[in-house]
Amino acid sequence: MHFLKDRGYALPSSEVTPQATYHSRRDLLKLLATGAAGATLTAWAAREALAQTATARPNKLAALPGARSTIAGGMTMEKLTPYADLTSYNNFYEFGTDKSDPGQNAHTLKTRPWTVAIEGEVKKPKVYDIDELIKLSTLEERIYRLRCVEGWSMVIPWVGYSLAELIKRVEPTGNAKYIEFVTLADAKTMPYVGSRVLDWPYVEGLRIDEAMHPLALLAFGLYGEVLPNQNGAPVRAVVPWKYGFKSGKSIVKIRFTEKEPRTSWVKAGPGEYGFYSNVNPNVDHPRWSQATERRIGEDGLFQKKRPTLMFNGYEAQVGQLYAGMDLKKFF
Repeated sequence: MHFLKDRGYALPSSEVTPQATYHSRRDLLKLLATGAAGATLTAWAAREALAQTATARPNKLAALPGARSTIAGGMTMEKLTPYADLTSYNNFYEFGTDKSDPGQNAHTLKTRPWTVAIEGEVKKPKVYDIDELIKLSTLEERIYRLRCVEGWSMVIPWVGYSLAELIKRVEPTGNAKYIEFVTLADAKTMPYVGSRVLDWPYVEGLRIDEAMHPLALLAFGLYGEVLPNQNGAPVRAVVPWKYGFKSGKSIVKIRFTEKEPRTSWVKAGPGEYGFYSNVNPNVDHPRWSQATERRIGEDGLFQKKRPTLMFNGYEAQVGQLYAGMDLKKFF
């Protein structure tokens, strides 16, 4: 099994937390990284009932005190967000607009069978079965911050591989300037699809150089386990230097385009949500400041908010992508 070496943004999982905490994580990742992924995912499907909500576990995961992790920008002693918190406080409007709604409602989502279509400006368009997609590259465990536009953040151990691995395999044409991610929109299994809050299906996008950056992740799990439905099962994007809504969940289509995609939140509120949506403490949302954030799990009465870091703490790694850009105009 291969984990990330120290590249300035992650540590081998053995250095993050004891093996027992991960509930057979090592065996799971070993199987997923080999040709046994299909059989493993069958076992994962049988465990989905335990992964859907934090309360489904007879013994909730304990907080990981002072877990030492490498997050882009340097060493940190930040704690990982407890499993119970990161699976019960979510944005996933297909299952409701309250933070607790996805954890309560997402059990209706059916993640098998599942396919992801690769379309548009590529030489090798293809429809991937989710099992095949998982086997495209060795899965790695990466600890990333997730910062949401509402002012809250988490530190999550994701499991996946660089989105660039998929992009290189499908061979984008010279016309491919952007990548569009389309989320499933199934009113039968997603009770809020059809509501007026957004134009469905949910669409997000990246510039292709952003998507090719090694920090951009195609994720299939967290805490060494299958993604819970409310966190975007069975596959999602993770773009850690952007606000969380840029990381599309439950992806069914990845389209390569020449023109900038019309993303869901840009259509819903172009004055509030820009296409780039990089974490930036100097550019406020029209209705609230982005200068500070609240770390989920640190909700004590006297707990101070944290200062928001430029590019969510990944400035040294991704800042060059935006050299010369007016980040207040291209927000």
